[in-house]
Amino acid sequence: MADVGGEDAVPAPAPAEPGEGVPERTPSLRGAAAGGFGKLSKLYNKEKLMKLRSYSWNIFRYIGDYMHLFGVFALLATLAKNRSCSGISRSTQILYCLVFVTRYLDLLDKTQAFYLVFFKITYIVTSIIVLAVFYKLDATYERQKDTCSLAAILVPCSVSAVLLAETYQPFDILWTFSQFCEGFAMVPQYVFCYRDRLAKDVGVTLYVLSMGAYRCFYAANWIYKKVQMPHYSDLQSWLGGMIEILFFADYLLSFTGLSLLRSMVLKVDEKINEIKEKVEMKVLGSSSSVARESQAAGAELRQRRKIDEVEEAVDL
Repeated sequence: MADVGGEDAVPAPAPAEPGEGVPERTPSLRGAAAGGFGKLSKLYNKEKLMKLRSYSWNIFRYIGDYMHLFGVFALLATLAKNRSCSGISRSTQILYCLVFVTRYLDLLDKTQAFYLVFFKITYIVTSIIVLAVFYKLDATYERQKDTCSLAAILVPCSVSAVLLAETYQPFDILWTFSQFCEGFAMVPQYVFCYRDRLAKDVGVTLYVLSMGAYRCFYAANWIYKKVQMPHYSDLQSWLGGMIEILFFADYLLSFTGLSLLRSMVLKVDEKINEIKEKVEMKVLGSSSSVARESQAAGAELRQRRKIDEVEEAVDL
């Protein structure tokens, strides 16, 4: 659980000791303790465990970590430059905030290497900053394009986490939840991009490409480790990673106009929102889509007023 981008991605402080300074709670090593390796000792002896940890320090993981970090700062730079949230999905940012908070609870559990602490705190703090920016620049948020239902992602991920966690300890369940949730975290952003095909903001494109590339390098890292250590297994991370890479590959195809998932994803999204609206109308007597439309209309009216004011000033 002491991972950065999904696992335990940190450089070993001393090459001669591959396992030194490496957190015990890695996805494939959860349950191992300092004085013994618990039930995992039946599958791995100490030498194999140390080899598995040493193979974790590979170039694919390092590139993945820094691509992820680059993507985060590209997002912050885009928000600062545009002074607007246009082109960015708030739902994706909410999901990433949940991913980081639920995955990095081990910051409270034990002392860790500076590299780990830096990345984990950076991700948590920056995700909170991004959500604060959305709150401050709410008038620029394009709700009508950010239509992906959070409940449709959070409920299945929560159920899967309970069913597929290695143990029923809270940390393990939350760690597993974070893996599945990250697999779908970019889906709202992709839906946003599918609905916003004319937008060509370089910052937003750079952010999406960086986050997708980070996951691809992590997949290369998993393949490398599996080749080096055939007994290595981390199903939760693999499932989440494959889902995210699948959507990213389709996003890349969309640049050529050959998107295979766009129409399907939008149809599913619309169907989910139809069901959601019916439930809201029956339970609450009103629909969030109506509120979204009125807010969008209000934002458009404010924008028109600003344009009129500028034109009047030019005429004077």
